[in-house]
Amino acid sequence: MSDGLTLDGLAVPLRVLRLLATDFGHLPAPAVHLSGIFPNRLELSLHDDLAEFETWRDALGIAPDAVKHSTQSDGRTRVLKASVEYAGAELELVAYARVPDYVRSRKWA
Repeated sequence: MSDGLTLDGLAVPLRVLRLLATDFGHLPAPAVHLSGIFPNRLELSLHDDLAEFETWRDALGIAPDAVKHSTQSDGRTRVLKASVEYAGAELELVAYARVPDYVRSRKWA
């Protein structure tokens, strides 16, 4: 955590969260993460439904080609990430979803 960081030091991402709740309150609720290490970042994460990520991506005006695709957990979890500057904060949108064909595609010895 940043030395001497106060709640005021997180005012920018908290303001962005308030704006998002006002402007996009009809969208699926993400998990919200603030960090004292990155006090100007707000992370919204969505789990198990990539369609919710797409809904948020579109609402935030993030281009589809700006989304980074990867996997984790030995290929079992698909990860989508995108970042955008929003009202003075770095807004990071992340989605995690199980890879549906993981078990069938693996060769077990």
